[in-house]
Amino acid sequence: MTVHLHWFLPTGGDGRTLVDRHAYTDGGITRTGKLSGVRTPDIDYLTQIAKAAEQVGFEAVLTPTGTWCEDAWLTTVALAQHTERLKFLVAFRPGVLSPVLAAQMASTYQRITRGRLLLNVVTGGDATEQKRFGDHLGHDHRYARTDEFLSVVRGVWSGRPFDFQGEHYQVEGGLTALPPDPLPQVFFGGSSPAAGPVAARHTDVYLTWGEPPAQVKQKIDWIRSLAEREGRTVRFGIRLHTISRDSAAEAWTTANRLLDDLDADTVAAAQAALGKSESVGQQRMLALHGGSRDKLEIHPNLWAGVGLVRGGAGTALVGSHAEVATLIEEYHALGVEHFVLSGYPHLEEAYWFGEGVIPELRARGLLAARDGGAAAADAPLLVASGR
Repeated sequence: MTVHLHWFLPTGGDGRTLVDRHAYTDGGITRTGKLSGVRTPDIDYLTQIAKAAEQVGFEAVLTPTGTWCEDAWLTTVALAQHTERLKFLVAFRPGVLSPVLAAQMASTYQRITRGRLLLNVVTGGDATEQKRFGDHLGHDHRYARTDEFLSVVRGVWSGRPFDFQGEHYQVEGGLTALPPDPLPQVFFGGSSPAAGPVAARHTDVYLTWGEPPAQVKQKIDWIRSLAEREGRTVRFGIRLHTISRDSAAEAWTTANRLLDDLDADTVAAAQAALGKSESVGQQRMLALHGGSRDKLEIHPNLWAGVGLVRGGAGTALVGSHAEVATLIEEYHALGVEHFVLSGYPHLEEAYWFGEGVIPELRARGLLAARDGGAAAADAPLLVASGR
């Protein structure tokens, strides 16, 4: 079982700071003033990141979904024209899209990109965010709808008329005339009791945010047991940030520098807003640090500082390239195959990881040879001098 490495496209903006360009008051509507080091997510900048990810050896890039992001489908199909092998893990919300239309979109996408689509199904854990898109279902009902949604998607991918009668969807003769080839892998996450059975029935890769290994193992055991009852096998992935440097001291200095812009009021406002989330996974992220800076290294080389102000993935791999590779190896030993990574700024951090950690992982036999065979895998990466 080899490791699959994926990067992240910051379609909501990027920069050298954890302070978001949107304030945490009024449900995130009020914008902050201009911040230094913040980069606009225009197509030119995102192309740089996509090309960098492809060059250093990432398999795919995750593109988020939400109010503050550019549309993931449109952005990534544009970026596909500027890359050759890179796959796109497109996040989308079932509640705002017809499942038959989603199946058709995925099929078209596969033909346009020659099979480079992966799907990240985001059920949604924030009622305020969902209502902006016209979705007023409660938490558990959203997962029940996702269950039906994925049943319909897989049904119409058969290429034959498909009927479905459920609480949320009624489909008569649903059809994708030209099914996608290959079928996109479905990535899915959720930590609540309502999420587990959906993952067991439908997902190809179950994603968790970056909790300490012992907690990740509990989740893996939980989903694996549910999948076995369904007669299915599920693979596992983890979503993390990364700060990897030539020395551990340099990495931790970089991590601590990210906190320099965070005063007590900023952290408190972020924690108050994130604390209102219905997402069980988000509450688990918050519990890792409790809003305090005192003990942010919650496991050797696992740092929870990002989660002081950022929703969703709130932990980072921090250390020397070898130390980061060792922690990845620890997760991999639990059964984690897919690592979806990011860092601030995403362009520079893609190179730090690609030039530092990827060779470490390859030397340990955790990465397959790059496209092009052994010669390509053994070819030296271009590392700038003076580091």
